[in-house]
Parts: sequence; C-alpha cells; structure tokens
Amino acid sequence: MKKIPGTWLSLVLLLTLSSVTFAFEGHKTLAIGSDAPDFSLPGIDGKTYTLQSFKNAKVLAIVFMCNHCPTSQAYEDRIIKLTSDYAAKGVSVVAINPNNPNSLRLDELGYSDVGDSFQDMKVRAKDMKFNFPYLYDGETETASNKYGPVATPHIFIFDKNRKLRYNGRIDDMENPAKTPHSLDARNAIEALLNGKEVPVPVTKTFGCSIKWLEKNDWLEKAQIEWAKEPVKLDTINAAGIRDVLKNHSDKLRLINLWATWCGPCVAEFADLVTINRMYRDRGVEFVSISADDPAGKDKALKFLQRKQASGTNYIYTGEDKYKMIEAVDPKWDGALPYTILLEPDGKIVYAHQGAVDAEELKKVIFDDPMIGRIYKEPVSKK
Repeated sequence: MKKIPGTWLSLVLLLTLSSVTFAFEGHKTLAIGSDAPDFSLPGIDGKTYTLQSFKNAKVLAIVFMCNHCPTSQAYEDRIIKLTSDYAAKGVSVVAINPNNPNSLRLDELGYSDVGDSFQDMKVRAKDMKFNFPYLYDGETETASNKYGPVATPHIFIFDKNRKLRYNGRIDDMENPAKTPHSLDARNAIEALLNGKEVPVPVTKTFGCSIKWLEKNDWLEKAQIEWAKEPVKLDTINAAGIRDVLKNHSDKLRLINLWATWCGPCVAEFADLVTINRMYRDRGVEFVSISADDPAGKDKALKFLQRKQASGTNYIYTGEDKYKMIEAVDPKWDGALPYTILLEPDGKIVYAHQGAVDAEELKKVIFDDPMIGRIYKEPVSKK
C-alpha cells in the first residue's frame, strides 16, 4: 500500500466531509420503512431499467456510486463480490451514478482516469468488469433526489415488498486491503433473507459528496480562479532542456513541444491544460516548450495566455533546432507536436509524436505507480 501524502489526504477529506453539508441542502435521505421510489434510467448496456426490472428479487440493493471518487473506487471490488455472492440467493444489486458531470471540477477528477459522464461509465464498467447494472442519473438526478444519497458509495437495501430496511455504508473500512469490523450491508441482506429484522438499519456514510446539478456554479468559480493564475514564458536553450529532462523533482513531468504555426499543436493544447488541471494536485507538472522563432515570443505568450497555461512555459532560443531535438529525445524525428512523460530522474514512460489522444494520455498518467488510485484493488483486473 502506497503511503498517502498529507496533501492528498486533505483533499480527499475535503471532498468527502463536504457531503455532510449537502445532506442539509434539500436532498433528504429516504426514511426506513419507505417504499422504493420508482425510476426509469438508462444502463450502460443499452437497456432502460425501472423498479419493475428487479421485481423477482427477494432483496434489492441499490448502490449510489460513481467513477471519480476514490472511496467509491475502493468499494468497486466489494460491490462486484456482493453481487456474485448473493445472486443465487435472489438478491439483485444495481448501481446508480447520481453525479451531474457539469458539477464536477477538473481538480476533483485527479483521482480517476475517467469522469462521471455516461460514456465514462461504460469505460469504467468494462475496465473493472462490473457484473451488475450500472445506471446513469446525472442528467436529471430525478431518482437520486427521491432516494437522497449523501455520498458515494451509499447503499439502500429493500425487502421483497420493496420497503427500505437499511441505508448507509457497505462496511466500516474504506481501505480494501484491510479487514472491516462491521459488514453492515451483508448483515442487512442476511437478516432479510432469513426473515429477521435488520440489526442496525441506518449507518453514516463516508465518501465524496454528490455532485448535484445545482452545484455547477463550482465550475464557473473554478474558471474565474484559473483565469487569475499568472502565465509566463521564459527562455531556454539546449542545455536547459537537458536539465529539464533530468527531472530532479518528486513529480511526473509532462513536456510538450509545440509552436503557434503548428495546427495539431494548437488543436491539442487545450487538452494538455485540462490534464494539467486534473492532475497537478496529484504530483504532475506540465512544461511546455515553444519552438517558435524567439522573435515571435510575444505571439507565443499571447497564445499561452488565451489558453490559461499557468504551468511552466519556455521558448527555445537556440538557432539550431536540431540541437533542441537531440536535447529532448534522440529518438524524436523532429515533427511537432511532441509529448513525453517523465518520472523523477528522467525515465521516459510515454513519448508521442503528433497530436496526443487525451484519453490515452490520462490513462497513462493515472496508471503510473506515482499516481493511480489511493487504494489499489486487492486483485488486478488487467
């Protein structure tokens, strides 16, 4: 288990503890004894699911979960196992993503390689081999408003008459590498299958706050904050580039060679700024190096300012561009754009000539041992 730096832990606590506030902002959690609210939601398998889709289940467990939240990720394997362990006993498990993607800040996405959109859900379900229906409620949040989840994950368990008999946590241990002391969801399911009362019908939940639709002003505020960040353009020569490539830091260093006259460079640059905003709090540093003529420095700076590229930016000042190419990577043919990802001490873990595939690059960054999930899966799915 990789030790979690204090800054990471602080951010996780900020995201999770904020759920307590949201519980008192008009999203009331369904009370024990209530009927299961009906819903009609699209699943990632192309089907539309309603409450009647699970009419034959002796027990119905509805888990509100998402892709980006590290706590929700930590429970994915356990939800998969819960599904397989109880399928033959007449228990149906269904997951609902309640998050509106427009209410999710980029810096909150630093704990995942995908966001919370419907398409992202398909990617995560395929990667993790989900064995339960995964439904999307982020567009309108109609079902989520009826159930009132506090955080992800939050499980609601109903008996055969679809009366709510348990809601709260799955168990009391976020870290999947450690043994929980109280298997609350399993205890509730076992009790219902055996015709008994659920011993503890309500527990608190711990996880990331629900990204309700009305919270999308967070993104507007973030855009204002990012626009205020200073954008600078310094000069660099071949020796300076070689020093940057040594990466004597404790961060992953993402380096992009570009120019204002290069169409693919201009087209992809916004994606690189977005990736920087996603992962810079996780230990990723973005460095851009312009291959424009030094006489065009002002033009390059204005481009960077328009893109709000507040990372580290350089413009190459040497007359010989081939010295720049050799300093960056002898394997590079010289065509722009060129993007590389370095681990500390200069190990190249990604190198790409031409426009990058942003989704592929995010996955490379997220899968690097320096980043990745806070809690690793006990068994790799790969």
